[in-house]
Amino acid sequence: MLVVFLTVFIDLIGFGIVVPLVPMYSRHYGASGWLIGVIIASFSAMQFIFSPIWGRLSDRHGRRPILLISTAGAALSYALFAIGSGFQNHGLALGVMLVSRLFAGACGGNITVAQAYIADITPPENRSKRMGLIGMAFGLGFIFGPAISGIALKLGGATAPGWTAAGLCAANFILTLVILAESWKPDSGRAAARPQFAQWAHTFSQPKIGLLIVLFFLATFAFSCFESTLPLLVSDNFNLGISVDETVPASTVISLFVFCGVIGAFIQGGAIGRLVKKFGEPKLIAISLLFTGTALALLPFIKGEGVLKWSAVLQLADWPWTKMLLALTLLSIGSALTRAPLFGLLSNLAPASEQGATIGVCQSAGALARIVGPLFAASFYVHIPMLPYLVCGAVSILAAVLAAVRLGK
Repeated sequence: MLVVFLTVFIDLIGFGIVVPLVPMYSRHYGASGWLIGVIIASFSAMQFIFSPIWGRLSDRHGRRPILLISTAGAALSYALFAIGSGFQNHGLALGVMLVSRLFAGACGGNITVAQAYIADITPPENRSKRMGLIGMAFGLGFIFGPAISGIALKLGGATAPGWTAAGLCAANFILTLVILAESWKPDSGRAAARPQFAQWAHTFSQPKIGLLIVLFFLATFAFSCFESTLPLLVSDNFNLGISVDETVPASTVISLFVFCGVIGAFIQGGAIGRLVKKFGEPKLIAISLLFTGTALALLPFIKGEGVLKWSAVLQLADWPWTKMLLALTLLSIGSALTRAPLFGLLSNLAPASEQGATIGVCQSAGALARIVGPLFAASFYVHIPMLPYLVCGAVSILAAVLAAVRLGK
């Protein structure tokens, strides 16, 4: 567990270094709202195609080789991102940035295979708790990743975050190669070989598994809209402007991602197991979606003036920023409570020989949501900034109702 956690954690640090910068770099290089959405969504477009493929391959050939391939691919993609962010030609910079995100998405099999790995080595009653460790890796990645991104940006300029992420993923490849043992013996229970869309049809033919995947799609759609437009919302609602250097907007946005990561890591690292025992997976999923929807609906109405100063917030002297942090706390708790019980329940319902394929289809649905979400959010934000947040808040609340009514049966 420790080794697979470290593998995912280091990978997510690299992811967390780059993600907060993508919308800001894109706007800096003159991208329109639609193009910003395309660049953000390109990662997920490739993940949508490749997640089930990596999952099926891990069921047939083992988890370890797929983790090695995806980690090496991540290192190369971040190197491309670093190269692109150093170009002076705006069109060339945006083109290389797009290629780097496409390649990263194609190689992004880590999470699918890591979750299947955990299912291999964990008894059913503990899977939700253990899946929380993957969520904790997400949270910690968004603590350390943006923080490292800010330091690299300050010390090394615009290309430094990409090179830092590439170096971390290269170290992660070595760690996986040297230490990680194989968890799955493919000859002990081989899944049927199916074309991609046949695998989707087979997975959705199981009603409760299909419902869980729909809920994950809706939750991911709502969160991806927030994730892709928060830098723009904060910069606009607090009159910070947009920049890609170490000045006000970048440091403020990075600190907010770090704050959300701390909340998420705390919930998923310590509270998930107890909450699952108290409420059960279906009820906990419904509560989490309700929290997320409420927070999203509140965010666009929070406005102020000036940068985030933690000393003023702690003294309740800067009420707009205090409200923003309270809303982000509710959002972080909600999003942190969704993933672990959902994948724990999904893993318990899937046959042992199809863990990778089933989780891969679910991750692919999440990737589809991360295609549609940023395209929708970035395109509409330019015209009506509050619209993506109100729509996604409503989607998340409706998903909570669906989970409460249908999932518990």
